[in-house]
Amino acid sequence: MDAKGVFEILVREHAGMLRVYLRSAVHDAAAVDDLFQETMLTAWRLIDRFDSSRPFGPWLRGIAGKLVLAWRRQHATAPRLCDAAALEQLDARLSDVQRLPGDTLDEKLDALRRCVAALPDHYQATLDGRFRDQLSALEIAARLQLNLETVKKRLQRARALLLDCMLGKLAALEGGV
Repeated sequence: MDAKGVFEILVREHAGMLRVYLRSAVHDAAAVDDLFQETMLTAWRLIDRFDSSRPFGPWLRGIAGKLVLAWRRQHATAPRLCDAAALEQLDARLSDVQRLPGDTLDEKLDALRRCVAALPDHYQATLDGRFRDQLSALEIAARLQLNLETVKKRLQRARALLLDCMLGKLAALEGGV
């Protein structure tokens, strides 16, 4: 297979995760599309510099991170949602997701959806407040008429239950069950 074919395979494999990374860093859909395309063009131009003994995803996100920071400098009037340290943290989290069993990001997201649906209602309500509605723990406590410590504990337990569930579902996928 030629370099173009290998590059296409790698891009297909990592495109979803790259879009997640860009959407997390930039909340302008048109800018995300532009940055995605620019990342791919830059990666193609720099493919000779890629160390094939290392993972492709973090390399690709490294390129995207530099482009995001440059985009932010050009659009300094827009609110700054993240900086270089936040992008590094985001890259580390996405690398953790990539290491989970399962071939594609879609498989992992499907497993997450099934795990969330299997949680008891009180955990789902707490997670919905935090991640769907983007409320603080204090706001969730007021909405659900709970004390703050109860909300914090529910979030902690829900995350632990989701992790266990995800690992089980993804291991089953990997084992062909």
